[in-house]
Amino acid sequence: MKATNELMLEHQGIELMLEILEAVTNQIAGGGAVPPGHLDGILEFLTIFIDKCHHGKEEEFLFPAMEAAGVPREGGPIGVLLQEHEQGRKLVVRIKKLLTEHDPAGRPGMEEAHVTVGEYMELMIQHIAKENTVVFPMADKMLDAGTAAKLCENFEKLERERIGAGKHEEFHALLDTLRDVYLK
Repeated sequence: MKATNELMLEHQGIELMLEILEAVTNQIAGGGAVPPGHLDGILEFLTIFIDKCHHGKEEEFLFPAMEAAGVPREGGPIGVLLQEHEQGRKLVVRIKKLLTEHDPAGRPGMEEAHVTVGEYMELMIQHIAKENTVVFPMADKMLDAGTAAKLCENFEKLERERIGAGKHEEFHALLDTLRDVYLK
């Protein structure tokens, strides 16, 4: 499998989690309960799977390989994507705070949580579209077979070292469980 195909498959899981996040936020805002384990799992997915794993693969391996092949960081798509990664990190910090520190009785902050989740979803959907339609096809054309194979090796190593063996599969099981509960 090409490294970019792996990243595109991860995008599918990210898009599903965005739908789940929206449904969970709506449920909390409507006065419904969400088991703490579900909320913890969602927040872990946002910080570990999306940021440390997925964005880590791009920032540490794919983007540098593209730069080495001649794509400029500044003034090009890589610089834009890196800025969006940083913007996403800041939004996730706000989402965590708003969803874990809200007052269950009065729901203050839920309007802000809705807005922040909406901003994050919009950012990520546009970000994924840029990567899938522009950046990944560009990488596939520019990177030779040896570089592409090395990317796959580095992606596997990052997953083992950064999130642990089997954790990727745990995240997919979480997605399946949460989809069945919140996206009926």
